[in-house]
Amino acid sequence: EVDFWIIPIIQGFVQIEELVVNYSESSDDDKSSPETPPQESTCVDDIHPTFLVALISRRSRHRAGMRYKRRGVDKNGNVANYVETEQLIHVHNHTLSFIQTRGSVPVFWSQVGYRYNPRPRLDKSENETVSCFRAHFEEQLKNYKKQVIVNLVDQTGREKIIGDAYLKQVLLYNNANLTYVSFDFHEHW
Repeated sequence: EVDFWIIPIIQGFVQIEELVVNYSESSDDDKSSPETPPQESTCVDDIHPTFLVALISRRSRHRAGMRYKRRGVDKNGNVANYVETEQLIHVHNHTLSFIQTRGSVPVFWSQVGYRYNPRPRLDKSENETVSCFRAHFEEQLKNYKKQVIVNLVDQTGREKIIGDAYLKQVLLYNNANLTYVSFDFHEHW
């Protein structure tokens, strides 16, 4: 009986844009030449010249918090600052969807202190983490069927302890529907 007073909301972002993709038959060299007269653009599809693109990000209400203050996983498998972002493209009466999720590394860890980028530490043992890690990915696989994990943790610096714990949990879980990729963007500057 209180439904009248409850307004469903999300903490997130929504943007929808209509895009037109134009191209011409000329090469890139011809396009940049001052001697080439401008050509009228032709559209990719004269019948449906537009694409509708939507971006929707939804932040979970579980374990939301400030960066450096809320980290890791809880006893129910919820990770800190979890966000699901969906990109939708509508073209030719078809809608395509790509979903990306992000969140804190699903092990028990924290960063203590008030200085910028405090040193991470593990808060529970490998064995204490197994059931919560499993709960997190069982929920993920229930929702998305398969997932590619991209670990962005610094693999050689102060975050190495977290990255190693993450990889160990993935290996213990040993699920064929998970693909694990370690990408250390610090190496690609």
